[in-house]
Amino acid sequence: MSEPQYEIPPRAVPENDAGYFEKITQAVFQAGFSWKVIRNKWPGFQNAFAHFNVDQVAAFTSVDVERLVEDKTIVRNGRKIEATIKNARICQELIAEHGSFHNYLRTMDGLPYIKREKQFCKKFKFMGPMGAYFFFWSVGEDVPEYHEWRAQNEKS
Repeated sequence: MSEPQYEIPPRAVPENDAGYFEKITQAVFQAGFSWKVIRNKWPGFQNAFAHFNVDQVAAFTSVDVERLVEDKTIVRNGRKIEATIKNARICQELIAEHGSFHNYLRTMDGLPYIKREKQFCKKFKFMGPMGAYFFFWSVGEDVPEYHEWRAQNEKS
C-alpha cells in the first residue's frame, strides 16, 4: 500500500515562543517537499536552528547561512534558511511588542480567517497560504475545514 501524499499534522498549542517559531519554520521548509522528507530531517533542523530559540537564530549571520547551506542534516535551501533567520527577527519584534507570540496571535482574534492568513503571509518571509494554513492548524488556531479553505483558495 502506498503512503499518502500528504499527512495531517498533529494539533497542539506550543508551550513557548520557540514552539511557534518551530511551526513557522516547518511551514517554510515544507513548501515544495514531501512531509516524509521534512519529518525525517526534522531532528537535523532542530539542531541546526538552536532548537528554535528565537534570540539565538535571530543573531545568526551570513557565516551561519554558509554553514547551514552545507549541513546535510537539513534541506539546504539558502533562500529558506535566510527566511528562517529573518522570521526569527520578526518573531523577536512581535514578542517584544506583545509579550509572547501567543499574545501576538490574540491580536487577530475576531478577524475572518482570510484576513488572518493574509496578515500572516505578509508579515513572514517565504510564507504562502498553504504554509499559513498549516501553521494555524498545527498550533491549534481556528481554521476553516480544509475542503472549504481549498475551495476558497481555488477561487482566488
